[in-house]
Amino acid sequence: MFKFLNKNKKKDSDDEIFIKTAALLIHAAKIDQSYQLEEKNIIKKTIISLGVSEENSDSLISKAEKYESNENQILEFTREIKKTSQDYKIKIIESLWHIIYSDGNADMYENSLMRRLSGLIYLDEKIVGEIKKKIKSN
Repeated sequence: MFKFLNKNKKKDSDDEIFIKTAALLIHAAKIDQSYQLEEKNIIKKTIISLGVSEENSDSLISKAEKYESNENQILEFTREIKKTSQDYKIKIIESLWHIIYSDGNADMYENSLMRRLSGLIYLDEKIVGEIKKKIKSN
């Protein structure tokens, strides 16, 4: 019985990190006042690659959109993300740059967000910059 309870607790915890991750991605997509279908598709692909089933991805994105609209500080999105592995963080940063460059350019607000995020999730700015160069050149 306790194994079952712990398994459900882990599932809830996984959902929470996925919702916060998706909310962060949504926040980045909205920062330029334009939340496009292409950005939503990048978010969906990202959360699926992180372990969310395709069947649950739309529901999770809806929850994340509500969560993002009710929060006004990115600290709420990054609090759990900073505890994840470096690979997880790198995947998130790659997705964020894909979202930012989905319209062809990065404005000063988007660049500022990325600088802040590197500190908040404990990822070296150099790594973030290298990812940016890689995404921008594609």
